[in-house]
Amino acid sequence: MFQTPVQCPVCHDDLLVTRLVCRNCGTALEGRFAMGPLAQLSADQWHFVETFLRNEGKLNRVQEELGLSYPTVRSRLDDVIRALGYDVREQAPATAGAAGDDRQRVLEQLARHEISSEEALALLQEKEA
Repeated sequence: MFQTPVQCPVCHDDLLVTRLVCRNCGTALEGRFAMGPLAQLSADQWHFVETFLRNEGKLNRVQEELGLSYPTVRSRLDDVIRALGYDVREQAPATAGAAGDDRQRVLEQLARHEISSEEALALLQEKEA
């Protein structure tokens, strides 16, 4: 089967599903059906979501499987979150308090096994520079 197109190839407006058919018995439903936000994801975003779920949401495993840096994986996750219509928590500007918060966040990610100890060390050293 082909991936469902979500935009009109002529005007690029969103497409609307008007017919659903049962594979087993052939029963067909006609009407106007919304595809929902998940159908709006690009093929690359779907691949990322599948990888993310297969790795139980652990970003360090996603990073290893895709061969990407932690910031790139985080950025792709943020892109998917935005594509689904949700707000992404923006990082606060670096201040004395924010630096401590960033340090704590890195340690929490390490504790949840979202990042490796090497990544945590690199992030902490980067924040001190």
